[in-house]
Amino acid sequence: MKRRPAHLSLPERAAYQRLEDVIGCKWSAAVLAAIGRGVIRPGQLERFIPGISTKVLNERLRKLLDYQLIVRREFAGKVQRVEYGLTATGRKLSAIIDRIRDLDEQHAQSRAPAAE
Repeated sequence: MKRRPAHLSLPERAAYQRLEDVIGCKWSAAVLAAIGRGVIRPGQLERFIPGISTKVLNERLRKLLDYQLIVRREFAGKVQRVEYGLTATGRKLSAIIDRIRDLDEQHAQSRAPAAE
């Protein structure tokens, strides 16, 4: 029988820290979910996610870009247009976040008091 380790290894801790850095912020999951639903322009994202400020949105977009979970596309013209999309890894993470949200909804329903 294989013994379980007494602690997390350094690589495991680093992986959890990266994960927390990316999605530990309450806004990152919302931004990923919105982009996954086709909300791809910065102004649209700001309107779609209630309560997020322009500053926080830009910080989260930069972080998600740094971790290569989203891509940024610029379109030249009279007015420069920017759009965001999910990378393959971003799509996988977005799907996991959706499943966690679904689980939370199911759990909340199971805990709700029964109507009398």
